[in-house]
Amino acid sequence: MNIENQAGILVVDDDAGHRATLRTVLKSWDHSISEADDGHSAVRQVKAAPFDLILMDVRMTEMGGIEALKQIKGYNPAIPIIIMTAYSSVESAVEAMKAGAYDYLTKPLDFDELRLTIERALEHTRLKHENRDLKARLKNLADSREIVAASDRMKGLLDMVATISPSEATVLITGASGTGKELIARAVHANSSRSTGPLVAVNCAALTESLLESELFGHEKGAFTGADRRREGRFVQADRGTLFLDEVGEMSMAMQAKLLRVLQEGEIQRVGGDTPIAVDVRIITATNKDLGQMVAEGKFREDLFYRLNVVNLHVPPLAQRTDDIPALAQHFINRYAARNRKQIKGFTPRAMDDLLKYQWPGNVRELENVVERAVILSPGEHVTEKDLPLNISQNATKAAPGPSAAPGEPDGSGSLDEMEKSAITGALARAGGNKSEAARLLGITRRTLYNKLDKYNIA
Repeated sequence: MNIENQAGILVVDDDAGHRATLRTVLKSWDHSISEADDGHSAVRQVKAAPFDLILMDVRMTEMGGIEALKQIKGYNPAIPIIIMTAYSSVESAVEAMKAGAYDYLTKPLDFDELRLTIERALEHTRLKHENRDLKARLKNLADSREIVAASDRMKGLLDMVATISPSEATVLITGASGTGKELIARAVHANSSRSTGPLVAVNCAALTESLLESELFGHEKGAFTGADRRREGRFVQADRGTLFLDEVGEMSMAMQAKLLRVLQEGEIQRVGGDTPIAVDVRIITATNKDLGQMVAEGKFREDLFYRLNVVNLHVPPLAQRTDDIPALAQHFINRYAARNRKQIKGFTPRAMDDLLKYQWPGNVRELENVVERAVILSPGEHVTEKDLPLNISQNATKAAPGPSAAPGEPDGSGSLDEMEKSAITGALARAGGNKSEAARLLGITRRTLYNKLDKYNIA
């Protein structure tokens, strides 16, 4: 649901005067309001009609808010529920959050905070629905657990994957080394009509021209020294499936011509053979080179380039999608902590700040290696900056604002903003998205945290 549209909100409170006040305020914000005076009524209404959000008091004369929350979440866990309490009880707030409340507010309500909390809850629900829809479109994606997409750019890329995968179009995946191009290729195959067929991968940069030709097309017995028997090539192995050619920009011009012929004719010949063999293969290629520039320089065939580049999927470098760093880092923490039988939960704010400031020239592959190393070295439950390689902490030190700015450069306020934004992002990652816990970790009030989230446009 778009938060700019009217939301259906159920207000649950046994205080008629407070309900009336909320009704007036929420209607002024263009929401549609329903009311319940106790938990029993709230549960009945939820089962009878859909609501976008529930605003519920904790203490009520009949069924209380915590019990109603549990029953509603048991019936429909997707509805965000904001708890109101006049008692500032830490115990009740913790119980509510454990039971699935989105957040809690203290009476008397701060209406600015109420509005911001409602908007964020509705936006959170909208994003959950988008992610659920995307996962549904990628329901056959065996490697979905490996692709972390927190940034808009990666979400857009996965949406594109879901759109083009069912087609038979050749796909060219571009991006720097270490960005995860092979994972995207596997995603395309897994979500295609060929998903039950084989996915065969070949690294074109790892083989000489003669070896690559034999690897792709196979060879007849006696075709060359050492060919003591017939061998089927990767094209035949990938029949009715997908052939993934990684680093296709490393192919020689002669091999490019042979690949073009396969694309045009749909058949191959083994090395040393003269019998055409029909193959039914979808081609996915990947490269970290600029093939368009290589075409201009005469290093790559223009006709092959257009054959391969029917659909282009570009995987951005990690430095251009820093929103993915906390989620990726936690993903790798979970993997390597389990693999090394260590009880490591996450990162300290300073360590996450260092990760966010680093430029990651090796991209996701480098981040994975850094996290694996940190897990092995860390003696505690959280990875600290001391567990990170020296070049990462040194980079963070260089990125910190100095005592004075050079002429014509910012005075350092931008760097401070970035540091603050990074600290907030790190705290949210440690708190698993729980804003109240993130505020506690940062040593600020929830109101201040909400203002900062709004300032930096952090969802």
